[in-house]
Parts: sequence; structure tokens; C-alpha cells
Amino acid sequence: MPEKEYLYFLCQIPGIGAISIFRLREFFGGFREIWNAEERFLRKANILTERRLSKLLEGRKQESAFQREYEALEGRGIRFTAYWEEAYPQRLRPYRDRPAALYLKGAFPKDGLPSVAIVGARGCTEYGKEAAGFFASSLAKENVQIISGLALGVDGAAHRGALAAGGRTFAVLGCGINVCYPKENYGLFCEMEEKGGIMTEFPLGTRPSSMNFPMRNRIISALADAVIIIEAREKSGSLITADYALEQGKEVFALPGRITDPLSGGCNRLLQTGAAVLLSPSDVLDFLGLKYEKKLTDYKNTEKRLAKNENLVYSFLDSRPKHFDAIVSACGLSMAECMESLFRLELAGIVNKTGNQYYSRKM
Repeated sequence: MPEKEYLYFLCQIPGIGAISIFRLREFFGGFREIWNAEERFLRKANILTERRLSKLLEGRKQESAFQREYEALEGRGIRFTAYWEEAYPQRLRPYRDRPAALYLKGAFPKDGLPSVAIVGARGCTEYGKEAAGFFASSLAKENVQIISGLALGVDGAAHRGALAAGGRTFAVLGCGINVCYPKENYGLFCEMEEKGGIMTEFPLGTRPSSMNFPMRNRIISALADAVIIIEAREKSGSLITADYALEQGKEVFALPGRITDPLSGGCNRLLQTGAAVLLSPSDVLDFLGLKYEKKLTDYKNTEKRLAKNENLVYSFLDSRPKHFDAIVSACGLSMAECMESLFRLELAGIVNKTGNQYYSRKM
């Protein structure tokens, strides 16, 4: 039986992570030897806790089931890639805590292309979603690969922005490769199999758990040349990703926000401690050594082309969503006139309807 299969068996044992696997291999010389080692020698190695040792001994009884599962992976469109294989991402190789193997649907990010991770709050604002989509789209148009975690909020917006621009985007999961979490992103999950990739170090069927996400964050940052943080509270998983990025020697960019906004607390704190300010895609592209052609709508010229009522409504809007009633009150137009103007501004692609009767300027 090939070494890779024995590695697969070891990866199914709860609590035995990458560092333990590498230490065991160094002690025993191979994965076959680890799997077949007598209990007394496993104890002599003094690598596994009593609980993990018990899990390993119990797991050996399921070898036949593990082997059947391994042999069925290809038929399910899943690749199991070991750390020594050529397909394993080069960006992960330098790190001691790199995954011993990765489960993959789709493709890995290409080693020769620049990659940027975009992460942030799950419960982000509409502005946060728009910013994530904007930066992901702008970078993807310049052939930058977008990495994130497929979570609600900023992550999902970043993936969608990259796909909308015809780019490639990749997700690192905190659960099994056959588990879509959250369920709301199932359509995105399926699309990314075809136009990017989805990967995880967790065995099939692993449910999402709070302890899994910090582990997956080290992979997100390691796969990226730079990490962008968009909307994060002072204590959030996004800041864990930023910490990993800094430990790995990666550049961290943070989107500044209002000091009164809790969702900007984490980003503002990062900026205070030395993170790079994110104001434009060119900030990131300059760091990557790429040129950026500004393709944003020139709003000043746009305003000149707007009809009187539309210009009045547009001048009241900004990046923060405003309710229709507030817009009517501020502009002094009738409800019908205001609604018609907003509709025309939406058609022109310069205004977003961000919720139930809420509107904002499009970034």
C-alpha cells in the first residue's frame, strides 16, 4: 500500500494535526511505520497525548473503511494531495505548520500568479460587502488570484467580486470538503469548483467548529502574497488571519473606518500598529509590482450628465445606505419624483439599492 494511503489514514484520526504527523514521521521514518507501530513504541515516542494515542489505536480498527473512502475520492471529484507532491501549493511549503495534506475540489491557486487574501466580518455592512467586491473585482481584472474563506459577509462578497470580473478565486474551509458552510453560499461553492478551487485540511464530513477556523486562517494567509482586512471588530477571526500573515512575513492592508463604528475597530487598530492603509486597488497592485489602470466612473463628470432631479437625489447619497423616506425629506421632491430618479440612477449603474428601500452610491 502506498505511503499516501497511510497518510490518509492518519489524517482521519481526530486530534492528530500536521505538526504531530510530521513529528511522528521524523521518529518512525514513514507513515506505514506509524500506522503499524506497536503501542509501546508510540508511547516511547512521547509525541501523542494519552487521548490522541487512544484515538489512533481505536482508528486502526477502521482501516478497511478508510481505504474504501480513499479509493472513492476520485469518483466524487475530490483530490487528496500530500505535502511532497508536485501539485501541493509551493506557498505553503516553507511553514512548519503547513498541512500534511489537502483535500481539493477544483484547482489550487497557481504558484506563478500573484494572490491576495480578502477577509473580514461575517456580519459586515453593505459598505463592507461593496468594498470587498470592488477590491476583489479590481484585483482579479489584473490577473490577481483572490483567496478567502467562503464565509458570509466579506468573504462571500470577495469571491463573488472576483468571479464577476472573470477572475479566479479560492476558498479554504473550516470543515470537510463535502460540507458547504454556510448553506447560503452553496451556489458560490459550486461555481468555485469550476472557476477556482475549494480546499481544506479537515477530513470528509467534518462539521464547522469554532476551533477549526483559526487553523484554516493560517492557510488563507500562507497562500497569499498580501492580506486585505475589510471591516473587523477588535476581537475577530480576521485579526487572527492578520496575525498569521505578519508571522509569515506577508503585507497586511486594512480598510480604514469611522472610529465610532465597532466593525472598523479591528482595522483601525491594525493601522495604528503599522498595517498598510487601503485606499485604492493601486495600493495593493503597487506592492505586487503591477500597474493599475483606473477604470472607475468619474462621478464629477457623471453628475454633469444627470438631470436636475437625479442630480439632486445623487448629491444627497454617499457610501452609507439611506432610507427612501430620508431621501425624499432631504431632497424636497415628491415620492414619485424621488422614486423615478432613484430608478434611473440604478439603471445608470451609479446607485445601489442595498436593502428594503435603502440606497447608497456605488463604489
